[in-house]
This record gives sequence, structure tokens and C-alpha cells, in this order.
Amino acid sequence: MIKILFISLGCDKNLVDTETMLGMLVQKGYTITDDEEEADVVVVNTCCFINDAKQESINTLLEMAQLREQKSIKALIAAGCLAQRYKEEIQTEIPEVDAIIGTTAIDAIVDAVWEVLSGAAKNHIEDINKKPVYDKNRIVTTGGHFAYLKIAEGCDKHCTYCIIPKVRGNYRSIPMESLIEEAQRLVEFGVKELILVAQETTIYGVDLYGKKSLPALLRRLCAIEGLYWIRILYCYPEEITEELIDTIRQEDKICNYLDIPIQHAADSVLMRMGRRTTQQELAEIVTRLRTAIPDICLRTTLITGFPGETEEEHESLINFIDEMEFDRLGVFAYSPEENTPAAEFVNQVPDEIKAERQADLMELQQMIAFDKAEEMEGRRLLVMVEGKVPDENAYVARSYKDAPNVDGYVFIQTSRELMTGDFVPVRVTGAHEYDLIGEIDDEFTE
Repeated sequence: MIKILFISLGCDKNLVDTETMLGMLVQKGYTITDDEEEADVVVVNTCCFINDAKQESINTLLEMAQLREQKSIKALIAAGCLAQRYKEEIQTEIPEVDAIIGTTAIDAIVDAVWEVLSGAAKNHIEDINKKPVYDKNRIVTTGGHFAYLKIAEGCDKHCTYCIIPKVRGNYRSIPMESLIEEAQRLVEFGVKELILVAQETTIYGVDLYGKKSLPALLRRLCAIEGLYWIRILYCYPEEITEELIDTIRQEDKICNYLDIPIQHAADSVLMRMGRRTTQQELAEIVTRLRTAIPDICLRTTLITGFPGETEEEHESLINFIDEMEFDRLGVFAYSPEENTPAAEFVNQVPDEIKAERQADLMELQQMIAFDKAEEMEGRRLLVMVEGKVPDENAYVARSYKDAPNVDGYVFIQTSRELMTGDFVPVRVTGAHEYDLIGEIDDEFTE
């Protein structure tokens, strides 16, 4: 019995690829393990979006290479973005890697495992604009009560700092019928929340149907019986339409939550980034969303220390964030990526200044977030249970405002026995930093 260990690094879109490969292998009779001491084969699904992610992938490959050299494992396979981008370097610098699988060749995983075990290892690198891989046997690894639904692959935006189009290809939507079939199957297996992901979700369907079709997809997903929540991530602000806003407002199953990565707010920086919005347009989009859906939770991400960023541009960003008061916000220090235009820009910002500006932004956002959490006291929310707090009469849950792994939690004080995936009504009784504290409120119905 061959046992395979998967290590999935990077984003949730990469995780879907990992889950797809797991399903293919299990269908062919392989056993999956999470113990490296039991594994015969290790597959590392890598990331290279920013330098920290790249370094984590390299370190993980090196760690697994030691096991391969010591013959603790029989084979080591590198997959994903780093493998696609640096295939020659990996083969030269980490010869213990037996095979490489590119971003569009994940359907070759079964062949790759057989090949490395039989001594006929070869790489599987295919056209990065190949049709997205879809497999109905995907195995969900997120606990079963929520799952990511990847609706497209690649990106057409070509922001000056981003390598994704060169390792993931152009934007290619997955056909709607395939997505509905996958969503129905996930719900049948107990998934209650679907989280829609892509490099950009807002232009879903343009390549297949000639128009933005995310609203149509959402309406069809909402018709699936047994599905409770739908969450949308990675909406480019300039692509948010009135139809999308109306759909979110009208459909109860769609969480009033949007992730809209703006990256910066100074017009001059946005232009150098190759972004397609101005500060005024960003403010207008936020206003439109909050006017149409007053309780919407808005999450964004920023890049600080972009090449040439002046103190005035940084202050412009600070002032914009202070004015907009996003509910959730993450900040990345700019990471120069090889073969991107921004890496060649003059006036690269020193790392210490990047760190200072990142700290400035996070300190401001912390105050905003803590204030917003305190304002939730007395509010009634429907939350989904994530698990029990060990040795306490308390459970961890998420509200519609909380995407898994990136946002906060709601802690429920109760002696009642709850199960992961249960939805329970809660009255917020307090807040602790980014998290809320509440108690079950049986009189509340949403």
C-alpha cells in the first residue's frame, strides 16, 4: 500500500488544486497520510506569489529533500507555482526532487507518482493557458463544513508587481455547469458554506459567455438545497457591477461580505502598479456597496513600500484607510519579483521603511477593527460553529463577517453541546481585540 503525504502551501486556490490531486490519487487506490514518517511519496504544492511564500516553499522542499536523501521517503514531487516558475533551478539545486508538475498539469499526478516509483520519473509541464482541470473526485480537506469553489484560473490584469499571469496563464473560467455539479456534490457531502475564489471572481464568464456571469452563477448556487452560505473573495473593485450588488442584496444565502483588494489609494502609485482605479473611484465603489447593503463587511489588502512610494503617497493611503474604515484589512510589504516590470523600477524602497509603513497601516487598522468589534456588542448574529475550545464550555464560531483563516472568530459561552457546522443564533456580549464573545440567543431568528 503506497502512502502519499501532501503539503499544500500558499493560497486557497492552490489548496483546491491539492484537493483535486488527492481525489485523483485516492480513486486509483493510493492512501493519503499526514505523517511524514509513514509516507512513501511526498508532494509539495508550492507558492511563489511573494518572497516569503517563495522562501517557505523552498525551505519545505529542502526539508523533504533531506528525507529523500536519507531514503525515509521513496520519492519527492514538486507541484504548483514555484515548480512551474523555477523548474530548472529546482532540478539543479534540489536534485532530490524526482519530478515537477506544472500549474496546469495537476491531472498528471497519478502518472507522475507511478513514474517516480517505477524509476521512470519525468516532469509534467504543459501550456499555462490550457483548459482548467476539473475532477469530480476532489477531496475536501477543510473539515467538511465549508469548501472553496475555484471558479476560474489565471489572470489578464498584468499588474506590474504580479507574476501570476506568467505561472497561471490568462483568465479562463470553469464552465458553469461543472461548477454547479461540483457545488451540489460538495453540499451532498455536508458542506454548508461555499467560498468562491479565483485570481479575480468579478469577471467570471466573460471568456465563456461574452459577459460577466458571476451574478448568474450566484443565483444558480443559491438554488441548491442544503447550502446555507456563499462567500465571495477577490473582487476587483473596478469590475463590481450593479447587477452583482443587487444579487448580493437580494439573495439571502450570499454573505454580505466582499473581499476587494485595492492594493493602494494614491493615484500615482495605483498607476505605477498598473491598477485600473483611482482613489475617487475606490471611494465611490465603497460608498455604493455600503449604501446598497448597509451591513456589508468589506475586506481589502494593501501593498506598502511599492517602488517610488513617497512619504506623501504613504500618507495619502493612511488618510484613505482612516476615512474608509474597512472592516478587515491585510498589508503586505512590497516584494520585488523577477520578470515583473516593478522589479526593474527605480527608487526601490528600503526594507526598513517598508516595515515601518506596514506597521503604521496595521496600527491604524487595529484601532478601526477594535472599535468596530466593540460596536457589535448587543448585536444578534447567526454564526457557524467551527469547533470546541478544549476544556471549556465554549465554542469557536464564525459570522458572515468572518472568512476562515483570515478574519476573526466569535466565541460562544455555553454548556450546550454543539457540532462543527451547526448554525446557532448568538447575541454579542463583548469583544476581545479582533474577536467577539457571545451567548446563544434562542429568541433570535434571522
